[in-house]
Amino acid sequence: MMAVLVQEGLKLRNSPSPTTMAAASSSSRALNAILPQIPTAPYEAHQKARTFAARYNKSGQYDTAIDVLFQSARELLKTGQPGSGVDLAGFMLDVYDSKGESVNPESRGRLTQLIALTGAEGGWRQTLIHKAIAWSSKHGENPAGDPELNYYIGELLAKEGQLDVAEQHLLSSGTRDSARLLADVYLKWAGSSSSNSFGLFALRGTIPYLQNGNILAAKTFIKQFTKGLPASLLSKATTIPVGEVDEVLLTPEPLVNFSQLAVVTCQRAHGDKSKVPRESWVRLCGTYQSKGGPLAQPEVRRALSEIGTLYFAIPPPRTAAANPFGDIMSSLLGGGLGAPAAAAPRRLTPAGPGNAGLD
Repeated sequence: MMAVLVQEGLKLRNSPSPTTMAAASSSSRALNAILPQIPTAPYEAHQKARTFAARYNKSGQYDTAIDVLFQSARELLKTGQPGSGVDLAGFMLDVYDSKGESVNPESRGRLTQLIALTGAEGGWRQTLIHKAIAWSSKHGENPAGDPELNYYIGELLAKEGQLDVAEQHLLSSGTRDSARLLADVYLKWAGSSSSNSFGLFALRGTIPYLQNGNILAAKTFIKQFTKGLPASLLSKATTIPVGEVDEVLLTPEPLVNFSQLAVVTCQRAHGDKSKVPRESWVRLCGTYQSKGGPLAQPEVRRALSEIGTLYFAIPPPRTAAANPFGDIMSSLLGGGLGAPAAAAPRRLTPAGPGNAGLD
């Protein structure tokens, strides 16, 4: 996926759209004055780019301003000028906003290319990432930011070992690819943990996806996660059928088992409007919470209550407080996470056939 999104940016030069071609033609005068200066006088080139772009933006020539800013930022980043490059990239996002630029392969491709060129040193890339996600949240279809952009960023950060930051973007993405990658990230993270807390990481991925109504991502995540458990756990696991189409891998880790059963039970709620799924959910939560541990913690209980309301129309307790994403994540493994830029929409995303039962 990362390679695909980077290619979106590279195609801007190789196969430009008619709009891009027109903008390139209009911006040639400005770029002829800016680009040759970058290797020897980057500050002056940066100031010229801002001046030209501001003029074009003010006169409503948004595409020309975008082309000037993108090409200037790209060359500045290539020559090791992250501050100036990110400044122009941020200005480009301001022009995106003025224009009302939608999230599409071309607009996203510029950003993935610039993010890749910025590099991990200092805080410049994170500054650009935050602004890019905010723009995609405003002008895309997902309040948590564009799923493909979030996935690209999560994959990039995961490859660099920045697992805690990658996690937030992969959860916000909510695609099947991001759910699989998140499972792999958590397996690596859990394997390096002194407590080998695979069960906690199973919850850490499953609960937020279910809270966001994304059964598809939750199911993809937990399947990938259980499949990648260490041999010491898999050798003691037993596969059991659940309903007609699903199965659960019972392991020595109760929280892994609960996570699998929670996904199957929520999935079943789509195809069965009777009280049976509701009763199954209440019984499942009660059984595992009675054993104490993380599932009995107030933050996790509130999260499970939210899931019960979303999928099974179970009224929340009158004393239940709002449960921000950060609360549930902070309660697992000691926290250390902030919330994504915006909460994902609470809509149910089916995960395929769902008449599996737990009776």
